[in-house]
Amino acid sequence: MKIGLFFGSFNPIHIGHLIIAETMVEETDLDQVWFVVSPHNPYKNPDSLAHAFDRYEMVQRAISEDKRFAVSDIEFHLSKPNFTIHTLIHLKEKFPKYEFVLIMGSDNLSSFTKWKNYEEILKNYFIYVYPRKNNSPTEFMNHPKIKVIEAPLLDISASAIRKSIKENKTVLYRLPKGCWDFIIQKKLWRA
Repeated sequence: MKIGLFFGSFNPIHIGHLIIAETMVEETDLDQVWFVVSPHNPYKNPDSLAHAFDRYEMVQRAISEDKRFAVSDIEFHLSKPNFTIHTLIHLKEKFPKYEFVLIMGSDNLSSFTKWKNYEEILKNYFIYVYPRKNNSPTEFMNHPKIKVIEAPLLDISASAIRKSIKENKTVLYRLPKGCWDFIIQKKLWRA
């Protein structure tokens, strides 16, 4: 089985994430996409992060009816800070018969050389890249392990959603089913 690993904070998960995941399953050779919820990205400020279990719950609610998708809490059980290379090694040990592919936006590819052991990742894994607005091509775009996938360019961001929630604005249609109710119930990102 070929699994696409979609790493992220999902703070919160939104329809843009789901459209990217769906595109990856429909337009590539992936059998499934696993949303790997990162408790804390070592390159991001943790101040605005909802609790990891709340973010996991929102992803679970968003994808529960689609068998092409799964949510993973693998990084909850690994030492901190979480680095992608450690997660990949752990997943390969746990699921030796699966082939794993990284899914990332072109913005992450631009900063890929800053990732811990990026050379090892590139040597051992394929990376499927979706375009992001205002990103210029990088040195990796023509690498044999990098495959750029045509996906819709959506200008939806979790930070804009959090800002709107803080300002008491409705973001119902930017979120997957069940997530808005969960955010209201848990009072996430409210001022």
